Amino acid sequence: MITLRYPLVFIRHGQTDWNREGRLQGGKDIPLNALGQTQATRNGRRLRGLAEDGALDLSTFSFVASPLGRCLQTMGRVRQALELPTDEGFAIDPRLTEITFGEWEGSTYTELHARDPGIVDAREADKFGFAPPGGESYAMLTQRITGWLEGLDEPTIAVSHGGVSRAVRGLLLDLDPDEVPYLDAPQDKLYLFEDGQGVWL
Repeated sequence: MITLRYPLVFIRHGQTDWNREGRLQGGKDIPLNALGQTQATRNGRRLRGLAEDGALDLSTFSFVASPLGRCLQTMGRVRQALELPTDEGFAIDPRLTEITFGEWEGSTYTELHARDPGIVDAREADKFGFAPPGGESYAMLTQRITGWLEGLDEPTIAVSHGGVSRAVRGLLLDLDPDEVPYLDAPQDKLYLFEDGQGVWL
């Protein structure tokens, strides 16, 4: 379990066509689709509403994003809704890159199962510990995210990915590792973790 001294707002990037099709994205740089752009703007407006209501003082927050384009697009739309510069004023941290699926990227689980049902079943039997060929496991991702979380020393707004969202919540909420890969990771909400509690907004 990791204890944060400062609030963290976590935003998953908006939807891509590969999300809609159920394709494993990982490190592939797939852009937001129209719905994803709308979701990103919605999350920025929600943040603005929290600031206007006095729930968050956004002037105290730093901004950081995964280097993948779908997160940079999302960050730009979030900051636009906050009336902040969209191409500067935030950091990029490669530790926030999505869990990689190696040779599986671009495929759906249906396609993978048709090619090699045994290896897909092996991942389902140990989704936290299994790494696809050339990819990462959730255990490996969690190690990467541990270093990032332990280094947070100010209120932070992070734009990253679904797998990263699960790893973050697993660490902050001290969840059983077997639960982590199955956590929901909505793209149309933001997650606020503050004072040891997490809530979707």
